[in-house]
Amino acid sequence: MQVISDIPLLRQQRREWQNNGRVIAFVPTMGNLHQGHLNLVREAKKHADEVVVSIFVNPMQFGPDEDLEAYPRTLERDALLLEELGVSLLFVPKVADIYARGLEQQTFVEVPGISYMICGASRPGHFRGVATIVCKLFNMVQPNLAFFGEKDFQQLQVIKAMVTDLSMNLQVFGVPTTREDDGLAMSSRNQYLTAQQRLIAPILYAQLQALVASIKQGRRDFSKLVSACKAHLLEHGFSPDYIEVRAAQTLMPPSHEDTDLVILAAAFLGKTRLIDNIQFQF
Repeated sequence: MQVISDIPLLRQQRREWQNNGRVIAFVPTMGNLHQGHLNLVREAKKHADEVVVSIFVNPMQFGPDEDLEAYPRTLERDALLLEELGVSLLFVPKVADIYARGLEQQTFVEVPGISYMICGASRPGHFRGVATIVCKLFNMVQPNLAFFGEKDFQQLQVIKAMVTDLSMNLQVFGVPTTREDDGLAMSSRNQYLTAQQRLIAPILYAQLQALVASIKQGRRDFSKLVSACKAHLLEHGFSPDYIEVRAAQTLMPPSHEDTDLVILAAAFLGKTRLIDNIQFQF
């Protein structure tokens, strides 16, 4: 596995692969890899000849109250895991190369509408940071295929909209959420949980499952169902940020004609912000 930080070297390797007709898949990450990330790589390998993974802790998508410096960085361990999976190239760019003119002068990409609701309303500017860095990485790697986890469902929709709107020549795949045995969605944030909080954390997914069951039984009083769900989470020590029932394709409140739905949730457990979702048909 090649490990490259230099953008010209990355592009040189990309040209060689392209000239040899190789299909290139890309998995962008912020590192501190877990089985969810590795499953993205495994899925990418099914579809491509060469797999590129990036590790870049993107300062643009951290809010003013979110500790960029505290984000775990485990590059040596991550590189070993990726090499074991047969990744072709690990791209580890430097902040100075990604944001050469500094964050204040950086041209940005913003997907209107979908970026401002739900998680975007809770974290203003977050999806601008996501769209900008993913667009930049797409321009650097120039993959044929890109793979993202469905745990970050709204992020996935933002990226798909950006690719469509900017006529990018690549296909974006969503990969189902990887879960622990007790249902908790795998996340780098889970390591911040105390032992007691880790026992409580799976209740979030269990509550989303219960909400889906109620809707499938015919209930459409979403606001009442969501209120009851939030109350249950509060009783168990969560501080709900949002729980939303939305149309899966648009993320707008569902009409009676919408049958593909998604429930999106974020809740704090102590200082750790957990997110999850369930997609289902009604």
